[in-house]
Amino acid sequence: MNNNAELEQSDRGYPTGMVLWLLRAEALAVFAASTALFFLSGGELWVFAILFFAPDLSLVGYAAGKKEGAVLYNAVHSYALHSVLAVAGVLTGLAILWQIALIFVSHAAFDRSLGYGLKYAAGFRHTHLGPIGKSAPKLQLNSLNEEK
Repeated sequence: MNNNAELEQSDRGYPTGMVLWLLRAEALAVFAASTALFFLSGGELWVFAILFFAPDLSLVGYAAGKKEGAVLYNAVHSYALHSVLAVAGVLTGLAILWQIALIFVSHAAFDRSLGYGLKYAAGFRHTHLGPIGKSAPKLQLNSLNEEK
């Protein structure tokens, strides 16, 4: 799966080439599955619409500093916290808890499918999926063919 160009880029500290495409496609699949599960379980559209972007409120953590912002953002955009919330919902019989967990998983997966990964303390632009913003390298389909 890795070609010579990808092997040369493997020391960048973030995925490139086919690995990056695979991670983003995987996130898109998680987004689709969690969204479908929410609605198939009887979730209401208005609840989904109101809560879908709620995890982005964690950006206020950056007001306290880069490290604090990254910690809060990652806690809210990690699948771990949502898994705990889903299990709590199942164990208590409170459907709203696991439905909220599905919405938050959907949001985190949506972000990752767009390239917005978990944040490093170096700043908001530095993610586990690579740099984001104006100076970030563009991910293009034809770049995969050029690497061969």
